[in-house]
Amino acid sequence: MLQDLILMISYHLYDQLKLHPELYAAYVPMAYDEYLKKISTDGEWGDHVTLQAAADAFGVKIFVLTSYKDTCYIEILPCVQKSKRIIFLSFWAEVHYNSIYPEGELPIMESKKKKKWWMLGG
Repeated sequence: MLQDLILMISYHLYDQLKLHPELYAAYVPMAYDEYLKKISTDGEWGDHVTLQAAADAFGVKIFVLTSYKDTCYIEILPCVQKSKRIIFLSFWAEVHYNSIYPEGELPIMESKKKKKWWMLGG
């Protein structure tokens, strides 16, 4: 279920980037077509450009807490705000992003049924 959601979001962000190169092309370190091909590769991680595309596509503000000494947080604002919700992320500089949630607001994930084990010969 989670993998399906991740895939759906990835397709949505790819479409956002492909349909609006005028918003994002100046911020990628290579030819834009190459960038689109790179980010569509299975297992490729997102970057600051995909975060901006996410903010724009979903119309939400993204607030990133960073490990940078001089910039402890970054606000990514959508072109048009469609929701008052805010996505909170942490960013370990140039390594990895993680989602973070205010205490008591953890997302509800679908739980998998545990396998039952029986003791034999006991």
